Formats: sequence, C-alpha cells, structure tokens
Amino acid sequence: MNKYFISGGAGFIGSHIAKYLLSKNNQVHIYDNFSSGCLKHLKKFLNHPKITITKGDLKNLNFLRKSMKKSEIIIHCAANPDIAKAQFYPPIDFWDGTLLTQNVLESMRLNNIKNLIYTSGSGVYGEKGRNIFDEDFEPKNPISTYGASKLACEALISSYCNMFSFNALNFRFANVVGLNQTHGVGYDFIKKLKNNSKTIKIFGNGLQKKSYIHINDVIKAIFFIKKKTKFTCKKKFFIVFNVASKDTITVNQILKLALKEMNIKHIKIIKDKKLKGWSGDVPIIKLNCKKIIKYGWTPSMSSEQAVELSLKELK
Repeated sequence: MNKYFISGGAGFIGSHIAKYLLSKNNQVHIYDNFSSGCLKHLKKFLNHPKITITKGDLKNLNFLRKSMKKSEIIIHCAANPDIAKAQFYPPIDFWDGTLLTQNVLESMRLNNIKNLIYTSGSGVYGEKGRNIFDEDFEPKNPISTYGASKLACEALISSYCNMFSFNALNFRFANVVGLNQTHGVGYDFIKKLKNNSKTIKIFGNGLQKKSYIHINDVIKAIFFIKKKTKFTCKKKFFIVFNVASKDTITVNQILKLALKEMNIKHIKIIKDKKLKGWSGDVPIIKLNCKKIIKYGWTPSMSSEQAVELSLKELK
C-alpha cells in the first residue's frame, strides 16, 4: 500500500479521493487549511487507523516540507474553489493556486518525492467558440485568472518533471458535481430554491452549454489511469488527460432538473440577455476525451445523469 499526501484533502474532490484511498487501506495524510474544506466531508473515516490530518497552509513552505516527509505519492487538489470570486479579487488565483503549486513541487523536490497527481480543469483552454478541445489544442488562452493559474501550474509541473525526474498525471476535468460540492450552478439553484420557491435568477441567458461529470466517475478515472500508466514505475513523464462526460447540458436544463427535484412547478425565472454568466465564464465548452477512452476508461453517466444525481445529493 502507498503513502499518499493530499493537499486540500478535506475539500470537495480531495475528500472523495481520501475516502477512496482509505477504503483500499492506503495510508493517507490530509493537509488542509480548512478555508473551504471541512472535516464533516470525512466524518466516517476520522477514526480510521491510517489517516493523518494536518491543519496547515501551503503558503508555509517550511511547515509543508516537514509535513510531506515520508510520503510517496502527492495528490494536489488545493486551489481557490470559487472561480467567479476573481471578479472582485483577481490575485486570488495566484495566491491560492499558482504559488501553492510551486510550494508543493519544491517540497517534493526537497523530500525527494517523485510522484504527483494534479487536478486541473477545462479553463486552461479558454474560449474558442464551439471548438471541441483535445489535450494538444493550441493556443491555450485562458479568459479567467482561474484558468490562467491552472495552466501556469501545469507548466511548473512539466518543468519539474523534466528537471528533477518527476512523474505526473495531470487531469483536466469538466464541471465536477456531486456530494460535498460547495460551488456550481446546480449547488446555487438548490440553495436559492430552498430560500425562495417563488422567484429565481439565472446568471446569463441559460443557454450556457457544458459537460458535467460526477465525482464518482472522476475518482474512477484517476485511479484507472494511475494503474494503466504504471504510475510509480520510476520513469519520468508528464501526461495530460481530459476527463468529461460524452455530452453537454445547458443551464436552463439544469434549472428544470432542480425544479423537478425540489417539486416546484410554478416559479418566476429572471434571466440576463447575455450568454456569459459572469466575467471569465466560458459559456460553451466540450472536451475531447478520446485519449483517456483509448486507455479503456469511459464515464458511467451522461451530463444529465450526473447533474440529476448530484442534485439529489445536494438536496
């Protein structure tokens, strides 16, 4: 069994990864500053004999280096979870994204740890109309500071793989949904409908069209690829995978599913005329997942099924 270190291990994606690894009897060290992550995400595993939880900030390089010692595989999930927040404070994705990744990589180098799994996102591609993005699409021109930070982090990881013989798996996820998510359109709809079942506002015109993938499929993809690529074989590589469902769904369709889940039949819907929901939003995006599918992985749910299940979980 491996010794894993998960940055942001009490957050949405990190906590699901931690629970999966603990269920397989791996040793798991969770490192989190608990700004958005919380222990309730891990409540069934808090007394597990192989879990270690450290409250710490990735900005503290010295403390991080000491905490990471003796780990074998690093899974880096920590980042600013609220993409739209940068509208009001643009530096957030540097301080809570790029800088954190630099410190994770440097702590790995100082501890002679070679194996990294990184959770990136589709924001690295930017906005190119109705293009379907594969991993090699160029040029990548992010339109949000979140996407820019993710792309900068990937570049840093690539450089450490080449300079210091790291192995890295880099996953560019579509919109991830499911239990414990703290942001996103479905999350916002359920929260708003609980407070007001008479009126709801959509950011944008509701025609934004994207792929949504359930957290269960995300976990399966990560560890399927880890096994297929023989991740800990001590061979230097940096491999990137898109991970998404095979289709897309609109914001209007998500609202319809949310109203059905909350059993609300009559409601006033307020919309904007513009397509973009907020500054930095990529309203239409689809990922080409042929690369990961060639390895043998395929999503178990469509975008609609993923969103539908997540709404039940969120409710």
